[in-house]
Parts: sequence; structure tokens; C-alpha cells
Amino acid sequence: MANFIHVTPFLQVRDIEAALRFFESLGFRTLFRQDNYAYFEREGCGFRMMEDKDTPPGHGGFAYYIDVRDVDALHAELKPVLDALPEKDVRGPVDQFYRQRELMIRAPDGNLLVFGQAIEG
Repeated sequence: MANFIHVTPFLQVRDIEAALRFFESLGFRTLFRQDNYAYFEREGCGFRMMEDKDTPPGHGGFAYYIDVRDVDALHAELKPVLDALPEKDVRGPVDQFYRQRELMIRAPDGNLLVFGQAIEG
């Protein structure tokens, strides 16, 4: 019997309230919150988050890849939120040479979220 279930990314952020507001604006729901820790998810894709005031601002040390079925539908859904972000923090949707269509969003703490859809071919 296989023992491993899945990998859950763990974000370190300077301000957990601001980070949760950002992710909730992208359609994620906070399922558990206690002190400086939170667990949130959207459609079964979960993240864990820990507030660490010593995390350098904009450290951007992590990228998280979230596979989706329709990246253009997600982009259309999030467009009002994305339009309010700095232009440099949003890229796509764009077709990549490695057969993925991607939407890239830089979170306030510098972490990169990439939503990708497989392209046939």
C-alpha cells in the first residue's frame, strides 16, 4: 500500500492577514487558522502558511505550480483582482514551449504562483 498522499506547499509570509486576503481574492478559502498558522485551499489544492515577521520583504524564494483544466477561464474569473495588482506581478496567460499555457501571479510576499494547463501537441 502506498504511503505518500500528496505534497502541500508551505508559504512563509511576513503578514498572514494580508497574505490570506490576497489568496482569498484568488478564490481560496481559509479552512483552518490559529495564531500565525493557516491552511487554505481551492478545489482540493491546499497551501499551509506560517507568519514569520523576520521573512525578508519580497523574498520571492518559492514558486508554486498549480495544474488547472482551463487557465483562460481562471484568468477571466480573476481579471478584476489581477487588474488591481501591479502590472509587473501578472503575466499571461501565455503558451510556453514546454506545452503548457500559464498564468503567473506574484504574491505580495514575492512568492510566484503559476497556474498551468497542458497544451495538446
